[in-house]
Amino acid sequence: MVVMNGNEVQFFKTMSRNTVIIKVPATSANIGPGFDVVGLSLSLYLTLTVKFGSPSSDLVEITYSGEGADEVPLDPYRNLTTRVALYVLRCNNHRSFPPELVSIHADNQIPFGRGLGSSGAAVIAGVLLGNTLGQLDLSRERMLDYALMVERHPDNVTAALVGGFVGSYLRELDPVASEAAQVPLSEVLPEYPPDAGEEWGLSPPVPPFGIGHFVRFGWNPAIKAVSIIPRFELSTAKAREVLPTEYSRKDLVFNMQRLAVLTTALGQSPPDPELIYEAMKDRVHQPYRKMLIPGLPEVTSSLTPQTHPGLLGICLSGAGPTILALATHNYEAIAEGARAIFATRNIEVDWKLLEVVGGSESFSVEAN
Repeated sequence: MVVMNGNEVQFFKTMSRNTVIIKVPATSANIGPGFDVVGLSLSLYLTLTVKFGSPSSDLVEITYSGEGADEVPLDPYRNLTTRVALYVLRCNNHRSFPPELVSIHADNQIPFGRGLGSSGAAVIAGVLLGNTLGQLDLSRERMLDYALMVERHPDNVTAALVGGFVGSYLRELDPVASEAAQVPLSEVLPEYPPDAGEEWGLSPPVPPFGIGHFVRFGWNPAIKAVSIIPRFELSTAKAREVLPTEYSRKDLVFNMQRLAVLTTALGQSPPDPELIYEAMKDRVHQPYRKMLIPGLPEVTSSLTPQTHPGLLGICLSGAGPTILALATHNYEAIAEGARAIFATRNIEVDWKLLEVVGGSESFSVEAN
């Protein structure tokens, strides 16, 4: 099929396209001492159902259900996931969404603003959506490059894309590539004005290759994640504002020692509660965020393997306010112990027992 756009001609593959499902897991970043370094993918999902039909000039219809359904913009030029998809498409010489794209339905299980990677999941979903719509066949490493142009911290997006227990870092690039990777987010995902059309924002900055590297660590499948979720939101930006710009050598060594142990200890069988509990302590971000999360110090110090058998370690999930307790059994007692502490601060919580899962996936299903 040939579609005319002004003086340009675009070619789209005309073969019938099946419905595509894109699934992206929630994530927990930091995991104690691993600030901005490690992440886990967890069994809550953002799922896109992408439907195709007869080519049309109509704008794609977006619908949304689940967590955040009342907050998410449904305009494809304002929705984070479709804006990321459009960024990927335009970097690969597709100026717009394909005309045979009819609708995108998003069903979201990941609570917003709770430290479970909702924005990272939306970004990864957008990268996979752009790859699907443009039939680009991007490698996993290249998809990570696109994600890191939007989400500048690698821990959440890498865990969401790759899955499991993941360590990641941003590479030191050459000067030209480094400058390309650090362009303002406003240039990567511009705010589209109300009258924006197809001609607006056609030349986005293309990511350099190999912005981030990662490795998957071993994970003992007997370990589950008890996610204790306070009923209030905390933005990552606000949680970062309270962090210092400099740290003592003592505190940095404290974290590095524990991270070196933790990345191996969580893959061992049987897991060692005493080893893991101490290895999940942190001096880089949790002490500074306690003022934003009443009850945090009490929860992370009062719940121990001795008071709650089955508990291995406990930490803040991402920027919070969710608390992540890794455990092998006795899950409800651990969650209720945390609930009781938060109740003394008049904070209500929910809790979920989550598995550590594989990464994002996209697959075709026969259209109904």
